Amino acid sequence: MPPSCSFAVPTPRRQRVLAVGVIGPGRVGSALLEQLRAAQPRLARDSGLELRLCGVVASRRMWLDCDDAELNGRHGGAQIWRPNDLDAFAEHVRGNDGRHALLIDCSANDEVAAHYPRWLAAGLHVVTPNKLAGSGPLPRWQAIRAACASGARFRYEATVCAGLPVVQTLRDLLDTGDELLAVDGMFSGTLAWLCNRHDGRQPFSTLVREAHALGYTEPDPRDDLSGLDVARKLVILAREAGWPLSLEDVDLEGLVPPALAALPLDECMQRLDELDAPMAAKLAEAHAAGGVLRHVARLDRHGRASVRLLVLPATHAFAHTRLTD
Repeated sequence: MPPSCSFAVPTPRRQRVLAVGVIGPGRVGSALLEQLRAAQPRLARDSGLELRLCGVVASRRMWLDCDDAELNGRHGGAQIWRPNDLDAFAEHVRGNDGRHALLIDCSANDEVAAHYPRWLAAGLHVVTPNKLAGSGPLPRWQAIRAACASGARFRYEATVCAGLPVVQTLRDLLDTGDELLAVDGMFSGTLAWLCNRHDGRQPFSTLVREAHALGYTEPDPRDDLSGLDVARKLVILAREAGWPLSLEDVDLEGLVPPALAALPLDECMQRLDELDAPMAAKLAEAHAAGGVLRHVARLDRHGRASVRLLVLPATHAFAHTRLTD
């Protein structure tokens, strides 16, 4: 008679729920929604995680997927667009069943960022590429960090260098005893592309128009050329390193003269030629020095921050970048 044997029956994995709300269904938000929907079956199968999309907020309206009979009765049925209400949206995503809840802010809206401290304090996790939270008013940033004492997580890696692990790498280095000596970076792919292409064979304005047509710039190219976006990224890194910097502390030298900065967009695009002479002069200065032009953000060990166009030697690492590097 064969020996008896027994087999352990695996315990079914308990299904966990992560409720998700997305704010800002624009270009970034729409791509994220597609990724979330594509990931749902795999996460459920491999990780026992139900990724539950509970709603989407646009600039004026929000969409809720819910079973609240009273709410649905007032608005004509579930799964429709309703007037925008960020606090009601957050409460809907959080629910009252103790589930983990995550808000993903894909907007570039300061009003949305102002809600982060309250959401985090209520236990909602927040993930965002919105730079206005990390570089906005210092008291608000401090309130965001303090609100994380609730156990909620605030993740903002995509605010600097398009999601490359810069913020977390810096955090890990500091947490393990390293000292930050300096930061030098080319934080704008748009300005990197323009500097790499600006070799004197075409006017600078022609390159700006080409970058705009290719979608490399913001809808208003002045948002890139001003250097303000780069300054925001530098402030985020400075605060991560422990310096209480604000945008006003950054020595910022933009590429847009005041005469163009104040114009409507259409008129500014027509007058981009006014950038050509000063940029040609800077290029000539670089050639005379045997160097290259690069748009550089700098933070030194004393917390001094600057963003400007520099002439760098041809041996500098930034001289060997290509296009949007």
